[in-house]
Amino acid sequence: MRVLIVDDSTYIRSTLKTLLIEKGYEVIGEAKNGEMAIDMIFDLKPDLVTLDNILPDMTGLDILKIMKTKGVESKVVMISAVGQQSAIVEAEEYGASYYLVKPFDNNELLAILNQLDK
Repeated sequence: MRVLIVDDSTYIRSTLKTLLIEKGYEVIGEAKNGEMAIDMIFDLKPDLVTLDNILPDMTGLDILKIMKTKGVESKVVMISAVGQQSAIVEAEEYGASYYLVKPFDNNELLAILNQLDK
């Protein structure tokens, strides 16, 4: 599974990248803001995007809306410190497969990815 990691935190991107590579996933890119993320989603066509909801230039929900209107079929796992029910519901409405709240459990993330990889 080809994965794009989107998070403004260098630490989170690095942690996710290390975890995913160790488990056999192909990390094809990292984006630290929404504009980068959108460009990479359209250029790289990842199978999965891990997407933070709070980015410097837009929200992950904004990115999800763009993906949905453009017919992007990448699966999305939202990973965010924002755990408000309204954000979770909106993310699911726009096509997110799962919504994890930071700090997240690595085993829970891996179980979700395993399920999405089937």
